[in-house]
Amino acid sequence: MANHTDWRQLDAAVRVSPGDLRALSDETALGKEVLPSKDDAEPRTEEDAAAINGLQDRLYAEQRRALLVVLQGMDTSGKDGTVRGVFNATGPMGVELTPFGKPSDEELAHDFLWRIHARVPHRGMIGIFNRSHYEDVLVVKVRNLVPAAELERRYDQINAFEKHLTENGVTILKFMLHISRKEQGERLRERLADPDKHWKFNPGDLDDRKLWDDYMAAYQTMMARCSTPHAPWRLIPSDKKWRRDAIIARIVRGTLEAMNPQPRKPGFDPHSFVID
Repeated sequence: MANHTDWRQLDAAVRVSPGDLRALSDETALGKEVLPSKDDAEPRTEEDAAAINGLQDRLYAEQRRALLVVLQGMDTSGKDGTVRGVFNATGPMGVELTPFGKPSDEELAHDFLWRIHARVPHRGMIGIFNRSHYEDVLVVKVRNLVPAAELERRYDQINAFEKHLTENGVTILKFMLHISRKEQGERLRERLADPDKHWKFNPGDLDDRKLWDDYMAAYQTMMARCSTPHAPWRLIPSDKKWRRDAIIARIVRGTLEAMNPQPRKPGFDPHSFVID
């Protein structure tokens, strides 16, 4: 992959350090300096997706640990597309996809992490969150839905929650899919122009678009406050879909390889059986 052949180098290029108010500009949304070559990236993404499938089989057979992939980003940033591009080769038995929308009345009757904890992947699984608990420090912050003091406490509560998960065998990969305002506009117009994509268009997205600067500030704070050693944020340039998928697939594969899941030994001697 041109500039970053080793996955750890690529990971370091997009990882957000604790306290870093990373700039969210058109340049960071494009990410040419992170991964310049489409010709190299696309075939590698297919290879990585196939490898993720095999590694997930081993994770499922091990039944000791889990991987949680958090996808967060503005509307049209490509959360659904990432799932298709990175996990399209992964067998459905070992993957749990959870899209988080507006909380129900029952969910609002509990603490904000209640519905999240219920969807944390089981041991042996890869769990994917399309949006997540971070909505509760993003849209809630921008829309002033809770008192400032309560919002402030949530950053530390999220960090403690994620630390609890990692200490109990859940590896967390958090990806902020960053697109430019211009690119979002093009994608929204594309949805309106194509009848087959009308179902994906939400008029409410235009209200959030008017608050773009407020959202970018909320994302900056979110990453600075909640990028921790046990669960760091990765800022993924997402104006180009191939670059987004290539970076995430490489990091997911590398993380699983580093975890090195080992299937449990059977409780029998496989050589003692003869199959007619």
